[in-house]
Amino acid sequence: MSRYRVAQGEEAQTQPGSRGRVLRNRSGIRSKRLMDQTEYTALLTAQSRSLQIFTPQTRFTAHLLCQMHKRWLGGIYSWAGRYRTVELEKGGFQRPPAHLVAANMSEFESRLLARHTPCSPGPVSQVAVRIAEVHADLLLIHPFRDGNGRLARWLADVMALQAGLPTPAYGFAGRGARKMQLQYLNAVVRGYRQDYELLAVFFAEAIERRLRDRPAT
Repeated sequence: MSRYRVAQGEEAQTQPGSRGRVLRNRSGIRSKRLMDQTEYTALLTAQSRSLQIFTPQTRFTAHLLCQMHKRWLGGIYSWAGRYRTVELEKGGFQRPPAHLVAANMSEFESRLLARHTPCSPGPVSQVAVRIAEVHADLLLIHPFRDGNGRLARWLADVMALQAGLPTPAYGFAGRGARKMQLQYLNAVVRGYRQDYELLAVFFAEAIERRLRDRPAT
């Protein structure tokens, strides 16, 4: 039997009438703009609720990341919280095969999550390195059908909070957003080769921006 599974069900389909722009979903949403807003609102809700669940002592695991994904997207997609069965490619970059996701996540948990979470307090530069390592490797595995980048940034936010720091100000909206997005994407790609320096600098600067924006007390 082939080691590759043939993706079936909603995970492998787009919503009829969406011109291939929206994944098949529970609500039958066909508008890309409406789906973006629906996912965004659901993410804010999940993040808000997580503040009551995650503590400075929370150790993250592959299973907990699946739970986070399901809490966020479970009301929208039937496959939320389950590892992808589809092969993903973007910009000519082929993600690791779907049949390796479970093994890759297990190795990721033992090699990085167990070492870097809970994320202990330290200098911003030191915390940023831990976040960068976890962030790049999670994005390389790309365990879910969709939402990997936002989930990885959610985890980065929680790690910063665990370390007693504010969440990163990514700068992905407003003036200079495009430049910041390109800087981030370039740093992530470097991180895929376990060269985390640029991504660590990105996170350190993002945290420092938030610190500067804090109102004076």
